[in-house]
Amino acid sequence: MIRIGILALQGAFVEHAAILKQLGADTFEIRQRKDADQEMDGLVLPGGESTTMGKLLKDLDLHEPLKQKIEQGLPVLGTCAGLILLAKDIEGREDGHFKTMDVTVRRNAYGRQLGSFVTTAPFQGNPLEMVFIRAPYIASYGDEVDVLATVDDRVVAARQGQMIGTAFHPELSADPTVHALFLSIIKKEDASD
Repeated sequence: MIRIGILALQGAFVEHAAILKQLGADTFEIRQRKDADQEMDGLVLPGGESTTMGKLLKDLDLHEPLKQKIEQGLPVLGTCAGLILLAKDIEGREDGHFKTMDVTVRRNAYGRQLGSFVTTAPFQGNPLEMVFIRAPYIASYGDEVDVLATVDDRVVAARQGQMIGTAFHPELSADPTVHALFLSIIKKEDASD
């Protein structure tokens, strides 16, 4: 059975677990260093507040072990703040977090809480409900990054190798498309071992 570690410092990690279980995967929460040392087939970085999450990752000694796993090819799904954690660059900031995905993100790009909205847009060509909450978007990206979705000409979902980043919260929608794509990446990784 596929086993997914979900960073559980803040955000909608319980909702991610529910969708992944519905799709047949096993999940566990990552809250401290010993959790990050467990065997996992994939990692979910949920929404939340990216600056707080980044600080907690370092304070709890989770940053380096998780970054190393991602760099070694562990499939990862980063949603909203999770996308910011993966991004190589964050507009207006010198520092970053994992810096593993060749994208530049703009934080709170749609405004504060009042800038939250729900829309339906194509994701890999098929309509998908997207829930945006103080969402970032991808302002620019490298050659190895594939755009999965745009809303109002802004990139809101992308994939680079085994990494998927979304500006929206797929765990807050009833549609499991994004999580199913994530699991398909893991299954392909398993097949190539």
